[in-house]
Amino acid sequence: MTASTAFDFEALTITGQPQPLKAYEGRVLLIVNTASQCGFTPQFKGLEALFKQYEAQGLTVIGFPSNEFGHQDPGSNDEIASFCELNYGVSFPMMAKVQVNGTEAHPLYQWLKGEKPGLLGTEAIKWNFTKFLVGRNGQVIKRYAPVDAPEKIAKDIESALKT
Repeated sequence: MTASTAFDFEALTITGQPQPLKAYEGRVLLIVNTASQCGFTPQFKGLEALFKQYEAQGLTVIGFPSNEFGHQDPGSNDEIASFCELNYGVSFPMMAKVQVNGTEAHPLYQWLKGEKPGLLGTEAIKWNFTKFLVGRNGQVIKRYAPVDAPEKIAKDIESALKT
């Protein structure tokens, strides 16, 4: 089967449980590759604020820790979960650590990058906190660079929630 929407994928939760993304079908998703020791790590606060603000309207933020960039998320999944909850009050779903580039990239990330390449058409994720906004239909609406602060995405989220 060839994936045609984000809901066609499955990931492991940060506690190691299989999570079909089909469970989020009909919701708007903001999918983010995260890291606990990055200059962008404070974005967890903004991501949690977006989740709290728009969850009831249909938004789910999903974090995918990755240790690919500067080894900025070296901890175990348990350590990452504790860090996110203790330091930023993260209540949105966090998945198990994944690769986002290369042959070992999680299939969801392979698909996301193909659907919305980055600057100048490059598919590779360049750094932590690259974000993908996925509509209720499972299609990628937009890709955001790590420097794009969560609060700057709010208008796009509001538009996606209306469709």
